[in-house]
Amino acid sequence: MKLAYLLILTAFCVSCGEKKAIEEKAIVEESVATGRPVSADDGKFFDQNNTRMLYGGEDSTTHFDISNLTLKEAQFHYGIGREAFPALLAPEFITLAAADSIWSDTTRFLVGSYNGETKAYSVPDLTRHEVVNDSLGGLPIMAAYCILADLGAIYNRNYGDRLLTFGLSGYTYFDPEVWEGLDGFVLWDRETESLWWPLTGKAVSGPLEGVRLQEMDEQYWEDLKWTDVKEKYPDVVVLASGQDFERPTHWAKYDDVVSIVQQFSK
Repeated sequence: MKLAYLLILTAFCVSCGEKKAIEEKAIVEESVATGRPVSADDGKFFDQNNTRMLYGGEDSTTHFDISNLTLKEAQFHYGIGREAFPALLAPEFITLAAADSIWSDTTRFLVGSYNGETKAYSVPDLTRHEVVNDSLGGLPIMAAYCILADLGAIYNRNYGDRLLTFGLSGYTYFDPEVWEGLDGFVLWDRETESLWWPLTGKAVSGPLEGVRLQEMDEQYWEDLKWTDVKEKYPDVVVLASGQDFERPTHWAKYDDVVSIVQQFSK
């Protein structure tokens, strides 16, 4: 009886293993069909000192520790380095009058309004930066937009007594069961070097794995055309185009994030 049970269990495990392999192969084939580089095939995942790592740039100190990654390696695309995009740290702004000479009435903007201050971020500029670390009415916020998923939002960057600063990892990720299978950018934060996937709204590896992104309530931000921005917010200031900055080489790191994990995990 025991032998028969073991044989059935073995057959079941083999069947599950074969099914998983078939599913993973299909995912890889789907990735190739999109024309986007498959990160796993390009050697972006590797082991270093018995730790699973993800390529972060030519400087070996920039690689990500993904030993607790909750996403599937086969579904990552690209891998161009985590400082390739100019995710702004100290954005500059222009007046409504100056912006009106630049933008057409149909241009899309993410507009945040909080505690008496209103700021507008054009989708064309957000497409270049993807992330703008900023403050709004004294609240640390992030304006973010991913052109691949057409996903934009404004998030609160304040986690209790800790502040997070976000950037682009250089990767996109897709899941056939999330957001209609579209690719979405993968973020990282400088203070803990955790990875985040906005399409599910949480950190997916690192010390903050499982912690949620804090999207601001819809009463504080909108997706508007420029003509509506002008009419509704005459005192708005607008993100200036063409900004870049010298990438920092050092920044504050958080060793103890227990309070963040306990308070902000999903």
